[in-house]
Amino acid sequence: MTEQVPVRFGDRSYEVHIGPGVRSALPAVIEKLAARRVAVVSARPAAWVPDTGVETLLLPARDGEPDKTLATVEALCAAFVRFGLTRSDAVVSVGGGTTTDVVGLAAALYHRGIPVVHLPTSLLAQVDASVGGKTAVNLPEGKNLVGAYWQPAAVLCDTDYLTTLPARELRNGLGEIARCHFIGAPDLHGLPLAEQIAASVTLKAGIVSADERDTGPRHLLNYGHTLGHALEVATGFALRHGEAVAVGTVFAGRLAGVLGRITSDRVREHQEVVAAYGLPTALPDTTDPGTLIGLMRRDKKARAGLTFVLDGPAGAELVADVPEPAVAEALARMERAPLDRLLAVAPAYGAGTETAVT
Repeated sequence: MTEQVPVRFGDRSYEVHIGPGVRSALPAVIEKLAARRVAVVSARPAAWVPDTGVETLLLPARDGEPDKTLATVEALCAAFVRFGLTRSDAVVSVGGGTTTDVVGLAAALYHRGIPVVHLPTSLLAQVDASVGGKTAVNLPEGKNLVGAYWQPAAVLCDTDYLTTLPARELRNGLGEIARCHFIGAPDLHGLPLAEQIAASVTLKAGIVSADERDTGPRHLLNYGHTLGHALEVATGFALRHGEAVAVGTVFAGRLAGVLGRITSDRVREHQEVVAAYGLPTALPDTTDPGTLIGLMRRDKKARAGLTFVLDGPAGAELVADVPEPAVAEALARMERAPLDRLLAVAPAYGAGTETAVT
């Protein structure tokens, strides 16, 4: 059974296809685009890449933050030139969230923009990175500091890809699903994973359709991300994105509590929801609060001072100019644990999630 979720942007609208085997729709998508050539950038084996139906250049890629750079984007664009790709052709990404980001940015910049189709192969990419048109790469100074908005022509979330993922990679994607509880999609825990994906994508599609360029409600999608991004950098990306967002979600509850925005029960709910997904809830015991606050000041949402998306009486909203002492107090209230303990995934967790996919 498959599901289609529309993402509405007028004449730039597209469908997100979710379900087993949906990657087989790629030739029809390419035919609709009238592309004569396609460059497929894949971080997965060639056998995972479906036929495009047209002349195709297959470019290998690697998932992971080390290759999420402007140098990688430049190398891809140079390969597009050598292949003879024009504005009438298309690019396809096959891989996780970092591959989606890099390929999306390359497509946005090449010839000032050519169509891109995403085939996300990780849970994180299916529920978040592939939908909404945000593309970005990192600088040494921080995550996602150079990017563009470029909507895909289609997204094919083939859940068959997920059955091969290791338990920790599945948990990484659940970090984005868990934070949905606090921004409009509660009670997803316990549903089959395909239904969690569809619900998360539906939530995101509605938000980004109303606010493509982060001027208003799209900020909600950054719930837990301010500390999350800081933790990724501070741990040298030992904490994966979804894992760091999970800790950031618990912190968002702590900070909202310190500011008097939510009750102690709601603060505790943040911890309980994240823990129910088998996600980490504590700060690595080696992280320095001052370093984390400095990294959070560089967050792309910030206009002045420290800025967070926080729960409150009217639900989650963007809160600017949060006093640094309050942030320090919320960090002090967080539990701490050795990094290796935060990275461990119980074997039973992985097995249960794989069963939910199939």
